[in-house]
This record gives sequence, structure tokens and C-alpha cells, in this order.
Amino acid sequence: MLRFPGKPLTAIAGLCALSLMLALVAACGGAAETPAPATGQTTAGQSAAPAAPAATQAMASDSRSSAPAATEVPVAAAVTAPTSTPEAAAVMVDDKPVGRLIVGQKELGPFMGHPALTGNPQIFVLQTAPIGESLLTVSSELKPVGMLAKEWSVSADGSTWTFNLNEGVQFHKGYGEMTAEDVIWAMRQFGAEGSKHPRASNMRGIWENPEGHATAVDDYTVEVNTGAPWSEVPVNEILTSAGGGGTWIVSKKQTEELGVEEANDQIAGTGPWDLADYRTGEFWRMEAVENHWRKTPHFAELIFQEIPEESSRVAGFKTGNLDTTLLAFDSLSEVESVDGAEIMRVPGGGEAALTFYGQYYVGIGTEDQQPGYDPDLPWVSADPDINSEAWKNAAKVRTALSIAIDRQGIVDTLLHGYGSPAVLWDFGQYEESWLPQELRWEYDPEKAKQLIAEAGYPDGFSITLTPSLRGAPVEVEACEAIASMWGDIGVDVKFQNLPYTTLRPSLIARNYQGSTCHAGGIRLEPGQGFSGMLSKLHHQAVWNRGVEHPWLDEKVSQHMAEVDSEARRELAIEIATFMFENAITGVGLYNFDSLWPVGPNIQPWIEGVRYRDLRNINGYEYIRPRPQT
Repeated sequence: MLRFPGKPLTAIAGLCALSLMLALVAACGGAAETPAPATGQTTAGQSAAPAAPAATQAMASDSRSSAPAATEVPVAAAVTAPTSTPEAAAVMVDDKPVGRLIVGQKELGPFMGHPALTGNPQIFVLQTAPIGESLLTVSSELKPVGMLAKEWSVSADGSTWTFNLNEGVQFHKGYGEMTAEDVIWAMRQFGAEGSKHPRASNMRGIWENPEGHATAVDDYTVEVNTGAPWSEVPVNEILTSAGGGGTWIVSKKQTEELGVEEANDQIAGTGPWDLADYRTGEFWRMEAVENHWRKTPHFAELIFQEIPEESSRVAGFKTGNLDTTLLAFDSLSEVESVDGAEIMRVPGGGEAALTFYGQYYVGIGTEDQQPGYDPDLPWVSADPDINSEAWKNAAKVRTALSIAIDRQGIVDTLLHGYGSPAVLWDFGQYEESWLPQELRWEYDPEKAKQLIAEAGYPDGFSITLTPSLRGAPVEVEACEAIASMWGDIGVDVKFQNLPYTTLRPSLIARNYQGSTCHAGGIRLEPGQGFSGMLSKLHHQAVWNRGVEHPWLDEKVSQHMAEVDSEARRELAIEIATFMFENAITGVGLYNFDSLWPVGPNIQPWIEGVRYRDLRNINGYEYIRPRPQT
């Protein structure tokens, strides 16, 4: 039986007590209106990528035409995305974009679209619009495919990358054609000192390595020499969208004319949507780019509305004020009550994991010791030697916390079966094919109690547990369930519910001392996220999963530099074994599908989904109005 401490997040006094902003979508009434200030002229090139494969188009069309309404079938019969996607293919619309598409978002934060300023959650939300576009994106087979780059190649030693850009790609607001110079400049902005980008250190290592170079061979060719071998895994992570580690290209000329702050407020990207206006804590308003080089949207306007409360998003969808929105799995049944609405299911939506913070074993006893290191915490060792008694006791505590979790119960009860138990972060759907069978978490609360006692805490201990609010299904509810399960083995859990914009700075500063439930997208290859375990001292890593250790610095660095796929696989399994045997961090919780509600005024858009990260809705430019009868 799953139990949930505290008051449910969805409980509110009443819809009519919502703020003025939320009145845009609340059932209390009011048509959705946002200011429409004048913006610069949007121009676009005429070149287009090849047409989508006929078989893929047919699959998408068939799925749409056969999709039953939510009023006729249960959630289990939702529309399912096909196994391939024509993301890189342009499908130009014949008609002028019309109407407004309104989307409910949990958290937007202030608009930060400039590469020098952006961080989470903006980096996560912005790429799903998209206002900006990346060099590459990801197909449903989890393979990189071209976007701004039509072709790319890498030298045999993994040190020289060449990108051939699509010609005729125009920046928003009349800032001209994108060139190789813009690409190099934007990527260096993401990696600049002080950048909030979670992979800023990787960006610098690739695009500004002092032993290498980034060169515009001509207007449409970029050559990047990294000075040392880099595997495709970390490189592809920062070249693809949409996702929390991705990038996009904006106009260098705009920033040179206006400066960073002013350019940010009217950022000139290359995507199908052009930023028109935003209001922090309320909305982002975007306008369709007509004759876009890749895909002209069907709607003239796209509105992202910030609506933190689940009940308000549900009300907005049910009253027709939201066309689609992020909903908790428990709320999806509400879709069935909306005439003409349905649910679009996208398998392989992402993975959720457990992290243990405070394990900063690099720089102990020096001026570089991280502020969050505290050996008095039961899950943190006083000795970094993995053979020491202190290390073994701390590992017992982490293991106990890991095996006290009923993962199958979370999948069955909270995810309604739309997912599976997970083993380790980064491995997602690769677990069966990559991980040895002995690397599987058992559910054994009694053994967990025994391990805690053996580690020297027979009366239990206290720990802070915080859900990282990153758009994953049941991320709060599952974390609350884990708190309850830990309580059953004698652990005093201090549950902390914060916006991710408030939590993230403490993770970057290495002063958070607890555990988080943290979700991410499915990786292109296991180990893509290993860089989150590199130290700040030796690698200048920005974001971290709560552990820095000399062994991980060495092995993860080897993995990131390994260009041979089989050797890289062996290293990934070695690191995974270390993670599992020590329950060090990145302990898997669950893998999940994405279920997106489709309102009665729009059609499913499965042919336009980008599979880099499915925690948030994407592919808006492919959404068509539903024919009205």
C-alpha cells in the first residue's frame, strides 16, 4: 500500500481564488488574452529539407485517423507514436497560419533565450517551442539526425568534427542568414565562464580547447578540432534538442548591436516560432514564422502559460482554454470527460532516479573542499578509500535506502502501468541489453533495516528529500511515496518541495545535503549523463549529481574520450557496476512513457515529435487545427 505524507499538491481552495494570471485558464471565466506588442519584421529563407519518407507519413496519418476519442476508450487505448519520425523533413503548409495554440506549463521562469544567460528550467522549456534550433536532433530510434546541420562527420580519432549547414536559414526579426560564424559564436556563449548551462564545461572543452580550434571554413561549414579525442556521446548531448543539455543558435549580429540583455528580450533564433512577448511568471507569446526553412506552423500564435497548480491546468483543459498541457497521470482520466479530446502516448518518455548529495570526496581537507561535504551524514563516508570501513558503512546506508523502495508499486499505482522499474540513471531502455542481470534492485524493507543497523544507526537517522520538478510524470507523488517507504524502515524524512529554480543553485554550489528524486530524458547511449559525476575542482563541472570521487573522475573522463564504441560500452558497464555496488548516486527509480492530452480543437501530431527529451511536450509546429463539423 502506497501512502503519501502531507497535503496533495493538487488541493486548492477553489478555482475562483486563482491569481489574475491564472484567470486566463481557470474555469471561473475569461477569454485567454495576452498583450501583443509590435515586433520586428520576421524573415525566412525558402530552402527546405527533403520530404518525409512515405511510409513514415502513412504511419502518422493512419494513427491520427484511427485515434478514438477519450470519451470512448480508457487511457490504455491512447494514440501511440510510431517508431520513426521525419523530424528533419520539412512539410510546408499551403495555408497561412491562423489562430492561437495555448499550452499550460508548470514553470517557465523569466525568459532566458540568450546562450550567455540561459539555465534551467528555461533551457528545458525553450527548446520545446522551438524558438531556437540545434545543429542536430534525435529520431525515435534515438539516432542523431540533421537539423541546422544537414550533414556532419568526425575524424577517426574523434578530435575533428565537421558540420555542413543548411543554406538559407534566416534569423528572426530581419537579422539575416545564419552562417558558420553564428554557430561558433553561439556555442562559445553557452560555454563561457559563468554560464549557467549544465554542460558548460563540456562546451568549453569541445569548442574552446586551447589545443584545438573552431573554424568557419566558409559560410556553411564549421570545423571543430577538440585538441583531444571526444566520444560522440557527450558531443551529441550538447548538439541535439530538445533537452536540458542541448543548445540552439542565435544571431551574433543582434547581440553586437543590442547587447546581451536587450537581445535576450527579443532573441533572434531560427525556429518556426519567433518570440513576440513574455511576462515573467505568466506567459511567453510566440508568433509563427511563415515560409520557415523547415516547417511553417499551422497556428499563427503559440502561447506558453505558466500554471503551477495541477488543478488549474486540468480546469483550463476541460474548459477549452488550454489546447494541451502537462498533466499528472492521475488527472488523465479528466481528459475522458472532455468531448472530442484524446491522449497521445509517446513510449520511452524518460527516466527518474534517486541522488545522494554531499559525497564530495575530491579536495577533502584543502581550501577546495566542497561546502556540502559532511562525513557526519550517514550516507557520506569519512574516508574516500572504497575499501575502508567508513566507506562500506555509508554504502550500506545508501543501499538500504535503495532497496526500501517498491519500484513496481510506483509503476503500477502511480504510473498506471505506463512505465517500468529502473536500475540506474542513464540506462533507461538499455538496461536489459547492457546491464548484467545481477544488477537489479530487490525490494526488501527488512534487509534495509538490517543494513542501517549494521552501519551504526539502529535508531535510524534524518534525511532531506526533495523532488526536482522537471516535468516528469508523478515526480512529486513518487517522491512522497519514497518518503513514506523510508519512514517504514525508521528513517525520519524531511520532505522539501521547492521550484527547481530554487533548488538548482544549491546543487551547483555543492551545498545541498540530502537526496533528490530527479528525472531526465532517455539517453542516446548509456553513459551520456556520466559527466554529472565529474568534480568541480578538476573538470569545472557545473551541475553535479551529488558525488565527486577520484575513481569517477578517472573512469568518466576515459569514457568521454573513448571513440571506440565497444571499449566505451565496457567502460560504461564498469562505471555502472561501481554505481550499483555502492549505490553511490543515480539509483534508478522508474522509466516512464509520456502521455500528452490532445484537446478537441487540435489533432495529434505524432509525426513531429522530437525524441531528445519527452518530459515536456514538443513539436508544436506540427499541430494542426481539428476540422470542425
